[in-house]
Amino acid sequence: PTCPALMLNSSPDEMLCAQVQKGDKEVFGELVDRYQKKLTRYGRKFLFSIENIEDLVQEVFIKAYQNMQSFDTKQKFSPWIYRIAHNTFINELKKHARTPLSLFDFDTLIPHLAYDDPATKEREQKEMRLLIDQSLQKLAPKYREIIVLYFLEELNYKEIADILHIPTGTVGIRLTRAKKQLKKYLPADALSL
Repeated sequence: PTCPALMLNSSPDEMLCAQVQKGDKEVFGELVDRYQKKLTRYGRKFLFSIENIEDLVQEVFIKAYQNMQSFDTKQKFSPWIYRIAHNTFINELKKHARTPLSLFDFDTLIPHLAYDDPATKEREQKEMRLLIDQSLQKLAPKYREIIVLYFLEELNYKEIADILHIPTGTVGIRLTRAKKQLKKYLPADALSL
């Protein structure tokens, strides 16, 4: 016989969500265990100057639990929870911003083809991890977030587009612009991006 805890640990996120939707509240704890470190890391990198990251992550889980019935278990869970985190973190940024965040997003106006080459992505991720921490806090929030989601959280263009509610091509535009911004803050002898 298989141990119920072992089965729970190996169940896909979406299956756990379906169990929560059916009233099994205890299963939500497994989702929290799976995503707490990831969302905390995302929050720390995106909201580098804000102290209450753990509280914000708890707020994300509360919102996720409260809205679990609206989650479509045919979709992937991770972009859904990251979207909730994104909204929570953006709201926190707005509270602390000296200047209002712009609602106008020039990147979405210019159509670009989405490009997501696995070999290029792996090489870029290794190079970028070495350099990101030095310069991340200097970037505008929309560029800082795209760098964190792509290079640190290792999400693909489609997942990032779902989280940020932007076209997939815009992910590529922002990533390119974010890398250009980072280059401004990196030493001349830094690895090529």
